[in-house]
Amino acid sequence: MKLDKTTFEGLDFPAYILEENLLRGNLRLISDVARRAGVEIILAFKAYALWKTFPIFREYITSTTASSLGEARLAYEEFGAPAHTFSPAYVEREIDEIARCSSHVTFNSLSQFARFAARVKAVNPAASLGLRVNPQYSEVGTALYNPCSPGTRFGVAASRLPDCLPEGIDGFHCHCHCESGADVFARTLAHIEEKFSGWFGQLKWINFGGGHLMTREGYDVELLVGLLKGFHSRYPNLRMILEPGSAFAWNTGCLVAHVVDIVEDCGIKTAILDVSFTCHMPDCLEMPYHPAVRGAELCRLEDADQPCTYRLGGNSCLAGDFMGSWRFAHPLEIGETVVFEDMIHYTTVKTNMFNGISHPAIGLLKNDGELEILRRFSYEDYKNRMD
Repeated sequence: MKLDKTTFEGLDFPAYILEENLLRGNLRLISDVARRAGVEIILAFKAYALWKTFPIFREYITSTTASSLGEARLAYEEFGAPAHTFSPAYVEREIDEIARCSSHVTFNSLSQFARFAARVKAVNPAASLGLRVNPQYSEVGTALYNPCSPGTRFGVAASRLPDCLPEGIDGFHCHCHCESGADVFARTLAHIEEKFSGWFGQLKWINFGGGHLMTREGYDVELLVGLLKGFHSRYPNLRMILEPGSAFAWNTGCLVAHVVDIVEDCGIKTAILDVSFTCHMPDCLEMPYHPAVRGAELCRLEDADQPCTYRLGGNSCLAGDFMGSWRFAHPLEIGETVVFEDMIHYTTVKTNMFNGISHPAIGLLKNDGELEILRRFSYEDYKNRMD
């Protein structure tokens, strides 16, 4: 199927559309940063796990990071390489299979390490073991996404570490960012070194986690490369790892929706769509943030009664399944296409089938302009989730 990627006219069902050329652009930038900085950059499945596109990723990166047995299996079986795995808490019934599918297994606490380290090594002697540490510093402003807030369940503070680490710990894992810039990493890195450099001589690697949004326009890539090179010059014994998720899929595609009805109450017009915020764009409500809508301008709530201005409503029965308002260039009509920009990272992995409503398809717009539908969903997909 050939499509106009500006209007998507002719696509009569909702779909996430990933553009191959945009994805490859991000992958080239990330690969170049890794080469120049001497760091391994791996894909975090928590933000992107469209496994049918993994052959494209394998042209640029060699590893991925998992947060569960399901993700570890996806890395091992579909990406074709064992995962760098971290979980807040491993369970006994899964640990052997996680060990089998992982090259690195990072523990969230010293007690989890004590309980499972020998078990992991028995199953997979080659696995490298790590410990998540908490630098007690993060500039993430939204509490829902801040892994270092007081009382966090993530990682071990420096004050709780013994001077001599337990035998078998090869690395530290620090995760402090969320769609952050290199300047934030610079300040965070100072805290990491201040808190934990005393243990660096006992380690083989350090994982600086995700949230490094190096593919965002305006991101200071040169600063990032310089910071990583500087760190390596100070600690040449440590292999450096970064595991962003959003950066790989940032601005690589959209969610195509359609107007199915227009209703009005108290002077507010709502265009009801064949997609849902709560089901298909959950971060919009959780974070929250207003996504960009192609051809429309985000307005202040007090301007909701202006001409061609609409609240956009989802098609679930949740009362709060709406956002707004956006001003369009013309009055919307039933059947018209509405395109939400930048809807690949964190959406395709967090969608749900609440209400059993129709689920968007997933399509890959290839470099030759051909749209390949990677997956369409049906009633059976909803029904089987209740088995």
